[in-house]
This record gives sequence, structure tokens and C-alpha cells, in this order.
Amino acid sequence: MILSKTDFFKLQTICPWSGARAGSINTSHGLIETPVFMPCGTNGTIKALTFDQVKNCGAHIILGNSYHLYLRPGLEIIEKFGGLHEFANWSMPLLTDSGGFQVFSLDALRKISDSGVVFKDHIGGQEHFIGPQESMHIQNVIGADIIMAFDDCVKNPATHAQAKAAMERTHNWLAACIDSHKRPNDQALFGIIQGSTYEDLREASAKAVTSFDLPGYAIGGVAVGEERKAIEHITAFTAKFMPDNKPRYIMGIGTPWDIVYAIKCGIDMFDCVSPTRLARHGAAFSSEGRLSLKTSRFAQDASPIDKNCLCYTCKNHTRAYLHHLVRINEMTAATLLSIHNITFLMAITKKCRQAIIEGSFQQLFEHYSNQYQNEANIVYEKNS
Repeated sequence: MILSKTDFFKLQTICPWSGARAGSINTSHGLIETPVFMPCGTNGTIKALTFDQVKNCGAHIILGNSYHLYLRPGLEIIEKFGGLHEFANWSMPLLTDSGGFQVFSLDALRKISDSGVVFKDHIGGQEHFIGPQESMHIQNVIGADIIMAFDDCVKNPATHAQAKAAMERTHNWLAACIDSHKRPNDQALFGIIQGSTYEDLREASAKAVTSFDLPGYAIGGVAVGEERKAIEHITAFTAKFMPDNKPRYIMGIGTPWDIVYAIKCGIDMFDCVSPTRLARHGAAFSSEGRLSLKTSRFAQDASPIDKNCLCYTCKNHTRAYLHHLVRINEMTAATLLSIHNITFLMAITKKCRQAIIEGSFQQLFEHYSNQYQNEANIVYEKNS
């Protein structure tokens, strides 16, 4: 499918109270209804789940991680099979990040310059170089429907000077990514807004990045060490400078409250490893807040994780059984809890979309605010 600037994103409804949006993104692998949560499949799979299970959770699109896929199985194998869709046999839309966050997370193992990053990988310590041109080549080979520009993501807290330098490098790299992108007709390239927690930098970055006529734009550099209130402030502040007619993506958030708040701010897309990572640690989202199935209070609890959830896990298993699986480190626990957690976030997103269309989003937001606003911070990681 050839990307069309007019057909790629359709904005259906805007909530007059908040600016929350309902729309759709059209790709060659299917339509994505927004707002949408996107499960992370770092290595070309959602951990502990088959793709049939992922689809049954309600996923419209999943993520792949360019850094990890570049290292293993490597571009030669992915290219031999015709791209990640064919290699993994995933028939629905796919998004890849640029690999920038993973590279910059290597800290002492990498050296940044204006041309890119020299780094030693976390597997065998082999030295590599990735810059904007290399990132585009990697993602062009992987073949995702939506790909991300290579950016410089600083960890917080960062000084204003550090954030400004990373922001300016991100802008320069975006221009290089656009020039190096070999498949603009079938892969939508999104630019990334940086600027840490500084309003002046976020505004400047939003204006610089959106000056390029791209299919969509993302807010990067959040959930990288700052407090929840700072994430909320930067989300609300930055969204104001993003175009109405393009999809808006905030990278790396994924708790019920974070998603609902981002939707209120007019964000259309979000991703996080939280559903599967928490599942592997025996935790589940619920309308009661986050539950740790490890705790003994669930040992004889005959109720499902959440009585209103329609996922396979909640329809078939009790908290007591899941507690048992978690306590004995049974791998099935990760599968069942991942099914629930992903389905739970998908259901929240779907309810928000429906409420925006029906004109009742304010009431739903207030309900979720009372339910989730005080939930504890999770440790955000960019690995699923």
C-alpha cells in the first residue's frame, strides 16, 4: 500500500471537554483504531504469548525493537525471510523503535558523537556503530508499518544543557533519517520530540520536529527517571504543540492511569512493557489497583483477577490458582497474567475511545481518576 498523507490518519471525534481524540491509522497490514495501546515485542514476540493469544487480547498493533533484532537474529536472516512480518508470521500492523533508547542505556559501553553512537552490545561486548542512516537501514529491512527516527534520549534528571544538546542532536538526526529513509511509500516515519522536563526545550523541539511534514510524531524521553507528576506535566504541555491532523504517540508508558491521562491530553498511541513484565513478576492490573498474586491473601480466593474482565484468564481461573502458579514459578503464570494485563489495558483504551465518540469521556475520566490516580509508580523499562 502506498502511504497517502490524507488517508493514513483519520480523526473521527474530538472531546470538547478535554481534547481527547478518536481516530484511525490506515496501514497495509490493517486499520488501527485510536487511541491504542501497543504491546511490546522486543525480540519479535510478545513474551510468554503466542500471536493468536496476542490477537485475542485485542491488540491491533505490536512493537519490535530494532536494537535487539539487529543483534539477534540479525538483518541477514530477517531480510532473507522478507521482513519481520513474514519471519514471525505476524499479519497485523507493526511498529519498530529506532533502537536509540537501548543504545543510550548502555552508559559506559557507548560513546556519542554528532554522527551517531559507538557502543558495545550487551551480549558479547562486540563493538557496533548506529547513526540515523544505520537506524533507517535496520528498520527498512525489518519492514515495520511505522518506524521511528533515531533520537538522543537523555535520562532524567538531566541538566538544561544536557537536554538541549540531546534535543539539537535529535533534530539533526531526524533530517538525516528523512534523507536516508528508502521506503517512504510503505513505511511511515515518525519524528520524536525531546527536551527532558524543560518546557522551553519541549516547545522548541515540538516546533522543530513538526516542521517536517511526516506521517506522525512522538513524545520521547518520558518515563526515564522522572516522577509521575513530571510525566503528566510534560505530556499535557507537549501535546499542545502537536498537529491535530497527525497521530500523536507517547513512548514508554503503560499503566491504566498513564494511559487514561495521556488520552485526556489528546495522545493517540502508547506502548510499554509493563503488562508482560509485571506478569512475569506475579502482578496483575485490576479495578482494585495492582495486585501481587504472590501474597498469601490470595491463596484461597475463588474470585477472578477482576470480575468485570472478559479475558481468558478471568473467565477460566481463580486468584487462588494463579497464586499457586506464581508461588511455584510455573511459566504458565506469566502467560495467564500477561493475557489478563494486556486485555485489561486494551479494554480501558477501547472504553475511552467509545466514550469519546459518545460524548461521555469526562465522566469516564473522572471514574478512572478516582480508581487509578494514586496507583504506585512502576519501574519503566524498555525491554519486554
